[in-house]
Amino acid sequence: MIIDWHTHLYPPEETEKPYWNGRCQMTLGNVLRAQDEAGIDATVVSNPGNYWAKLPAEDALAVVERQNRYYAEMQERHPGRIFGIAGCNPYAGEDYLRELERAVTQDGLKGVCINSSFKGHYPDDKEAMPFFELATRLDIPVMMHPPFSAYGEERMRDFRLTSSVGRPFDSCLALARLILYGVFERFPNLKFLATHLGGGISEVLGRLDYNYELQAGDFYARDKDREVLPISHPPSHYMRRVYLDSVSYYAPAARCAMETVGVEHFVFGTDAPPLTPLKQRGLALIDELGLSPADKEKVLSGNAKRLLKLS
Repeated sequence: MIIDWHTHLYPPEETEKPYWNGRCQMTLGNVLRAQDEAGIDATVVSNPGNYWAKLPAEDALAVVERQNRYYAEMQERHPGRIFGIAGCNPYAGEDYLRELERAVTQDGLKGVCINSSFKGHYPDDKEAMPFFELATRLDIPVMMHPPFSAYGEERMRDFRLTSSVGRPFDSCLALARLILYGVFERFPNLKFLATHLGGGISEVLGRLDYNYELQAGDFYARDKDREVLPISHPPSHYMRRVYLDSVSYYAPAARCAMETVGVEHFVFGTDAPPLTPLKQRGLALIDELGLSPADKEKVLSGNAKRLLKLS
């Protein structure tokens, strides 16, 4: 069995808006067509909030609820082929948390997707702690995806650098902050999955560990006005708790990420749609890793089944 963890799907009213000029790729038809053409058995659909992030929080809530209900409808209409991940704004208060709980406990959605940053907020902010408490209590995976834009975007407008460099950087920064500000220390049972290999955090993990060792010499500067739960292990210890998806299309990077978290925490994904042709490239990447049959099964479906509670 093959499960694609990373695919984006929009409700029909969004895909039909005039600015798409009829070319929006994030439609159910494209999702199912790409799944069939690539020989993929099931698709996990999500949206990190890029199309409702521009709205005020009070207006975006109705859009989030509509998206969640649409995913639940598609999950019911295509059993075993479509699994839905709820959307949520972790910083916007109780109304969003109630909607998340409803989507999971009543509609049966399998997890929640958040941005690595959202209008200046990062998931280590204190406003997000009730969100992580709820996700831990519901025992659902939290999928972290980068936002549409990132810091320094003014230098990334050419060559699609925002997509290829800026967004992964945002995920890397968010993961580092989650570790260093003690979020994984506080929530040891949190199921957390970062997309796009975690934005390259595996490559800088040794530097994070080295910096952590400097705290004894008072070189470890941080915000003195913020209450922080001290971490009791080097950052690399906490990365072993994190899941990473395989979206990268570059085998050396994917191999590094897989070795960082372990094959039991590495999950197949394609990020297609929106770029539907990447389905086959994503599958080819897994073949390039040279995994044993047992480990390949874990990456292609076993780890996702565990997170989705399918086995």
